[in-house]
Amino acid sequence: MRVLHYFICLSLITFLSTHAQVKSNLEPIDIFDMEYVSDPQISPDGSRIIYVRNFKDIMTDRNLSNLWMVNFDGTNNRPLTTGNQNDTSPRWSHDGKKIVFRSDKDDDKTKLYLMWLDTKETFALTNTPTAPGTATWSPDDRMLAFTMFVPEKKESLIKMPAKPEGAEWNAPPIYIDDMRYRSDGRGYIKPGNTQIFTLPVEGGTPRQLTFNPFNHSSPVWAADGASLFFSANGHKEEDLEPDDTDIYKVSLANGALQKLTNRYGPDSNPIMSKDGQKIAYLGYDDELLGYQPSKLYIMNADGSNPKELPTGINRSIEDIAWKGDKEIYVQYTDRGETKLALVNLNGKTTQLTGEMGGLSLGRPYNAAGFSVSKNGRYAYTYGTPKNPADLGAGDGKKQARLTYLNDDLFTFKKKGNVEEIWWKSSHDQTDIQGWVVTPPDFDPNKKYPMILEIHGGPFASYGSVFSAEVQAYAAAGYVVLYSNPRGSSGYGKEFGNLIHHNYPNNDYDDLMSGIDAVIEKGFIDTDNLFVTGGSGGGVLTAWIVGKTDRFKAAVVAKPVINWTSFVLHADNPAFFYKYWFGKKPWEDPENYFKRSPLSYVGNITTPTMLLTGEQDFRTPISESEQLYAALKIEGVETAMVRIPNASHGIASKPSNLVAKITAVLAWFNKYKDQSTDEMTSSVKN
Repeated sequence: MRVLHYFICLSLITFLSTHAQVKSNLEPIDIFDMEYVSDPQISPDGSRIIYVRNFKDIMTDRNLSNLWMVNFDGTNNRPLTTGNQNDTSPRWSHDGKKIVFRSDKDDDKTKLYLMWLDTKETFALTNTPTAPGTATWSPDDRMLAFTMFVPEKKESLIKMPAKPEGAEWNAPPIYIDDMRYRSDGRGYIKPGNTQIFTLPVEGGTPRQLTFNPFNHSSPVWAADGASLFFSANGHKEEDLEPDDTDIYKVSLANGALQKLTNRYGPDSNPIMSKDGQKIAYLGYDDELLGYQPSKLYIMNADGSNPKELPTGINRSIEDIAWKGDKEIYVQYTDRGETKLALVNLNGKTTQLTGEMGGLSLGRPYNAAGFSVSKNGRYAYTYGTPKNPADLGAGDGKKQARLTYLNDDLFTFKKKGNVEEIWWKSSHDQTDIQGWVVTPPDFDPNKKYPMILEIHGGPFASYGSVFSAEVQAYAAAGYVVLYSNPRGSSGYGKEFGNLIHHNYPNNDYDDLMSGIDAVIEKGFIDTDNLFVTGGSGGGVLTAWIVGKTDRFKAAVVAKPVINWTSFVLHADNPAFFYKYWFGKKPWEDPENYFKRSPLSYVGNITTPTMLLTGEQDFRTPISESEQLYAALKIEGVETAMVRIPNASHGIASKPSNLVAKITAVLAWFNKYKDQSTDEMTSSVKN
């Protein structure tokens, strides 16, 4: 019996061990289990890093976050806050003993909190009607500065008569006379502006420092603590010149305002050198181009002697931070990879690290963050095609990955492999970069259906980063191609402006050449090609099915179908007509219609699904409704998916991202030749 018992136990252990090692493919529901790091903040002495750990609650369909802290060497990783809440924007005091952060932990009302790191004791600093923005510490750690929206009462021109007592009338009419009266993700804009406030660290009543009729960016302290710097569009023609921002200085003593920059174009992101003598900032001379890379500038603290600091990078600078008084850290994206470099005041650039990213969980957009310490150490979001953002740290000599937030999920879930690919466009032989994602357990001797996934923007970029959406398509058995056609950022000003006043057009050729390049690899079933994209990618998807019938089905997500209706209906009309067309719709109606996918609707035979959030004010759902009606009139197989309570950023709720993925797969699976999964080709020579 003892021998029998031994063999039973041994067999059970063997079975459990084998079973535990079996991996399954990712499913859309797994998105609720995915976590990522954002906003890493290294301590002034470089010894510790606080980061935001983002997670999701499947029961309330919320994106949530807590603060965690870890030593620079990766040890002692532990939470600073806990609970189903949103803790964000941690900022160290200069002495490294305290942090200030934003949280809705007490009553779902976002406040500023102070935490003493030795005891973890917290104290609510604010209890204001509107939420405060990210706070910054004064040089002596005695004051905080932040922005906060200040509503204004705007009298309506329409004066309704008094209603009789007890009468039940409709709500009064809404009177609007601003050009920008709604904003995607915010809805209809309430009257008022974002103003700058200061507050003692002991708490109390915030003091409003600015009272200007325009919005103010997050303030930066002067070295002497006597003033603050910020950027804003303070022009009377703000509605008509949406990108003409300047850098200002405001005195804490009397609120006196001084404008430091004065050119046509955006100046933003001011940061003060440690000695208080110079300001570094980002900007460019506005040429009204579709793509205009931000450059690095420095000037004296009084605004004198502004000049561009050459970096030799030839890429748009996304974020900056001083290292002492002689060097500046710069973040930029180059060919699908976000990088960090150090630039001295002579323009010499030293590369520090790459593989930054992972902040866009849904699609593989380039997005990253970093912070620096006084001794040259830095923390950053580490992202690759294999993982959403984790925490990385470096010192200029070596880098290290400090967290592995999704190992618990990925140890029993299989991911598709991501491989970089380059090809030449059939239009003009321009080099185009892309990435091919193959299904788990991929067999190159089989034939697979293929999805072309197209990014939005159009002046944006995909990269070598993780994408839950793309991985879900691969897990469902599709090979996925995503790429950066002409117009994408990260390849220089010339490449970005190949679509200036010419979009969509030859980016179509770039994408079709990419399809052909993947087909040449021999594992694609050419009878089962599918295409999808969102926003600018939705524009191109609708354009593609109007130009070719090679795709079995298409999903057009949150598109522009008619440029005239878009420019006059989207949330930033002054920007779109000025930079993307150069003329108003009634001045050039032929060109507006020529570049509209609606002009090709009579050619479409591809079964096409439309998918848009009902609260999308960037590419309003009326654009999707137009194409839906047009396809119905033309007798084309079509469907419309409306995501309730969703803005342009559909994935603001986890279930919305799941809904999008499942809708796309349902449509493609409906039209996919089911024998594809069983098809095999002869072994390659």
